[in-house]
Order: sequence, then structure tokens, then C-alpha cells
Amino acid sequence: MSETGDRAVLHVVFDRPCIPPNTGNAIRMCAGTGAHLHLAGPLGFNLEEKNLRRAGLDYHDLAEVSIHENLVAALDSIPGARVFAFTTSATRWHGNISYRAGDVLLFGTEPGGLDDEALSNPRITEQVRVPMLPARRSMNLSNCAAVATYEAWRQLGYPGAV
Repeated sequence: MSETGDRAVLHVVFDRPCIPPNTGNAIRMCAGTGAHLHLAGPLGFNLEEKNLRRAGLDYHDLAEVSIHENLVAALDSIPGARVFAFTTSATRWHGNISYRAGDVLLFGTEPGGLDDEALSNPRITEQVRVPMLPARRSMNLSNCAAVATYEAWRQLGYPGAV
């Protein structure tokens, strides 16, 4: 796991993740797409937890993952990047964004999403959502991050893919 990483095509930020398997799944997804995963603390689990390791399988060494004290520190490590905050309260769909290399896809905690403080961060370029049918509360965090990351990566032409 690295301290910094500005060579990634995309940056995925989890603000205060709580469920180890979701983070493990995100590690695997980022290893497969070349996205840099940033975990903004405090984390709701120990990075050595069995469920985190199991979900990430043997992809931990293939993914670029950075741990940050908090969301501000995570975003400060990616200066100048556009930040798209994913929230169920947004009206614009994630697929209607024209993504660029270096963009940040920001996701909140599993139980509550991004809080008001995170959503008011001046670095946020726009709030977006993954569309769902009515009367559904939200998607699973790692699934939402995968849907968004693959759409952005697709728009960029899948750089590095075989």
C-alpha cells in the first residue's frame, strides 16, 4: 500500500469505510482498472481483518491503496483533480459526466453515505448519483464504486486494458 499516487488514471476515495469486505472488493476492482484507492479515516475496521483480506484475494499487491487521516488529507493528496461526490440526494446521473483522467470518485460510509460536512467540501466539483428504481435506499458501496469506476474508465478508452 502506498502513501501517494498521482499516476493513476482515476482516483476512488472511500470516506470513513466501515465494512471490510466492501473495501476488499474495492481493492480488487481498483487492481483491475488501475484506479488508485484512497481510504479516508477514521476507518471502521483494522486493515488486517480476515474479511478484508478474503475479499481482496491476492490483489492487494496489485492495487495502489493509500490511507489518509481524513477526507481533507485524502483530497489534498490529489491536488487539482475534479471531485465527483456520489450521493443518493443528487439529481445528475454518473453516466452524464464527461470524465477526464485524474478525476476523483468520492463515496461515503456504508450506513449513511457522505455527510453534510463532506458534501460541503469546496473541492467537490459536482454531486452525482447512480440511477436506481424508485423506493430503493441505496446500492452497496463496492458495487456503486465499481459501476462508477467502470463508466469513467470506459469513457477514457480503458487505458492499459487488454
